[in-house]
Amino acid sequence: MAVTSSSSCKELGGGGMKMQMDNGKYVRYTPEQVEALERLYHECPKPSSIRRQQLIRECPILSNIEPKQIKVWFQNRRCREKQRKEASRLQTVNRKLTAMNKLLMEENDRLQKQVSHLVYENSYFRQQTQNTTLATTDTSCESVVTSGQHHLTPQHPPRDASPAGLLSIAEETLAEFLSKATGTAVEWVQLPGMKPGPDSIGIVAISHGCTGVAARACGLVGLEPTRVSEILKDRPSWFRNCRSVDVLNVLSTGNGGTIELLYMQLYAPTTLAPARDFWLLRYTSVLEDGSLVVCERSLNNTQNGPSMPPVQNFVRAEMLPSGYLIRPCEGGGSIIHIVDHMDLEPWSVPEVLRPLYESSTLLAQKTTMAALRNLRQISQEVSQPNSNGWGRRPAALRALSQRLSKGFNEAVNGFTDEGWSILESDGVDDVTLLVNSSPGKMMGANLYANGVPSMSNAVLCAKASMLLQNVPPAILLRFLREHRSEWADRSIDAYSAAAIKAGPCGMLGSRAGSFGDQVILPLAHTIEHEEFMEVIKIENMGHYRDDMMMPAADIFLLQLCSGVDENAVGTCAELVFAPIDASFSDDAPILPSGFRIIPLDSHMDAPSPNRTLDLASALEIGQTGNRSSGDNAGHCGNTKSVMTIAFQFAFEIHLQDNVASMARQYIRSIIAAVQRVALALSPSRFGSHTGFRPPPGTPEAQTLAGWICQSYRCYLGVELLKSEGSESVLKSLWHHSDAILCCSLKALPVFTFANQAGLDMLETTLVALQDITLEKIFDDNGRKILFTEFPQIMQQGFMCLQGGICMSSMGRPISYERAVAWKVLNEEETAHCICFMFINWSFV
Repeated sequence: MAVTSSSSCKELGGGGMKMQMDNGKYVRYTPEQVEALERLYHECPKPSSIRRQQLIRECPILSNIEPKQIKVWFQNRRCREKQRKEASRLQTVNRKLTAMNKLLMEENDRLQKQVSHLVYENSYFRQQTQNTTLATTDTSCESVVTSGQHHLTPQHPPRDASPAGLLSIAEETLAEFLSKATGTAVEWVQLPGMKPGPDSIGIVAISHGCTGVAARACGLVGLEPTRVSEILKDRPSWFRNCRSVDVLNVLSTGNGGTIELLYMQLYAPTTLAPARDFWLLRYTSVLEDGSLVVCERSLNNTQNGPSMPPVQNFVRAEMLPSGYLIRPCEGGGSIIHIVDHMDLEPWSVPEVLRPLYESSTLLAQKTTMAALRNLRQISQEVSQPNSNGWGRRPAALRALSQRLSKGFNEAVNGFTDEGWSILESDGVDDVTLLVNSSPGKMMGANLYANGVPSMSNAVLCAKASMLLQNVPPAILLRFLREHRSEWADRSIDAYSAAAIKAGPCGMLGSRAGSFGDQVILPLAHTIEHEEFMEVIKIENMGHYRDDMMMPAADIFLLQLCSGVDENAVGTCAELVFAPIDASFSDDAPILPSGFRIIPLDSHMDAPSPNRTLDLASALEIGQTGNRSSGDNAGHCGNTKSVMTIAFQFAFEIHLQDNVASMARQYIRSIIAAVQRVALALSPSRFGSHTGFRPPPGTPEAQTLAGWICQSYRCYLGVELLKSEGSESVLKSLWHHSDAILCCSLKALPVFTFANQAGLDMLETTLVALQDITLEKIFDDNGRKILFTEFPQIMQQGFMCLQGGICMSSMGRPISYERAVAWKVLNEEETAHCICFMFINWSFV
């Protein structure tokens, strides 16, 4: 018998059948004893001493084992389990790294070919340039015709709609797709911010200098090629902008492949542009090396193939050879190459919106990367099928998010074939109203959860779009999410909830985050947290109707949020929500409303600088809105985006006029609120992005800065600014670390000036500063002290305040260590205003 330490897990790794004796020697456990211990281990890997003693009493076969020996057995068993899991994890990581290494080597080979191709083209064009220079005197017709002859050759020879003709088109599509996926047919440039690795989404690139917009991605997924192909073919299940894909015909080819004729419709992302549709050929085949290929292209008149007549309200777009190359990976899973190449006909939209249809970055974010993310999400759900999100399985939560997104897209587009009809305008075309009373939209005559009848039998949608300047979409969206009370009407929330029978319900919610009068309850999120779903709890809501008053109750909204990462390039930000039924069932009626913000920067395909702002801990509106430095401000000063707003209301058809009037007014109030917030979040529209020139850069502001500093020196006997150097007084005051604010000498004092720290503290801008009164920022105790001591300021010229609490314009408490107030004198030695300086302030 071997003698060993009782705590050595390594030497017990293969000795699970041994039993330790007090003298340090081991004897073998019997199979029955091991089976009994294993059963308990699976029930409780770390049993207490009482549980171990109970096990000895319940199992006679363990009666000859001491409790201490059982404790050691469990320690060693946990150690072996930990080693097994770690070994399995390392093997998984090693497989991923091996596959990623293979992928990177292939990408390196492709890039070398692309470099060689570019070097060859460069030499060719240089030679052509020299030849053109030497032949400038040759003006013969023959030379002109000969030089242009190759442009007259059709790129695709005519074909017909027969199976042989379709197979010819399919084979050509396959060849062109492979040349884009693994060859040099398109010059690819890596998407900024994408770093390949075992846990990354993959390698993502966008096109440079090709027709239309194109994006390419390659990555690893833990699914078999056949399953990957099935998921990707079901485009509406993962591509949120895809309305439908109809398979009109299926042909089998002699080589074991399949040709399908498809008609696909895409939603328009905004109310300012029409939707797109495609008439496609899809070819599925298996290559000689076992790779599975799914490639697609548009069918057009130049190919003499089957045609599809134009569809009303849709613009026919073109898909150039695109698709998926799926290869099995050693050890399981797949390596996938994705190419999306489209011509979205940007001529059909207003010029300001054309970047939406000319940006390869947007295509990569919305389509190419969405496909990879969906595959990774499903792969994780397969490997970890446990329920989460209040007992719902991941697939059910994914279905809920798809319903929210689809419902919002339907509201934005308002297709007539879904029953939508436009109402007459009230003379102002800023808000569009549509009504839908089709059976699919009817709520039915059912009882409200607390017994009050609900007879909603129609749906009204109010929608509008607006252009935003210099407002980061992610930051604006986070504000709308966390400060709902700044734009939402509580009574309309209650009305919407009552219309779909959303009554009080008990929701579980640990780790809930509270923002103002709402509580955010996390529900689910994707792997990379680029999208998350949550439940919004609005407490103690009451709703009035003409004939009754609904009792106060909590209202719950199901909310989908995406695009909150401001470092992601070209990301569309969305906030979509809907009142949920008391049962919160998977098939409950959902009427989504919300916001969509899409960047319109024409330079979106170039790298963008990083900008960070932690809204969860401190919504520093002034900081973002007014602080401009370096490249950061240079980038933000030229950004544009389009925001689309769509809200749906269920109502009784005889109340249509009243509901329409309410909806118009509500959307206009939301637009006004968004404009105020956008003004606060945008960089200074008065300043330069390369140097300091804040909004108060007028001679009057320069003079006021001098009065502030001179009065401080006069009354307190010290300098306010330590060292001015080469900077102006105003610039030094603007960058002072403490919050400095001036208020008028009126019956109701209002703020007239603030430096950068002051704007940050009040969470406002210089434009909106004059709407804030002095008493608004203090609590009751602070106001009492201020009014008591105010005469002292006017008599002796200054006053020191002890530390306390004040409030920002957003209602957030701010603590300060101490404050100083002094009278600001003008050149005539008369009081001009009162200046406050809050020292060492911070948000509570």
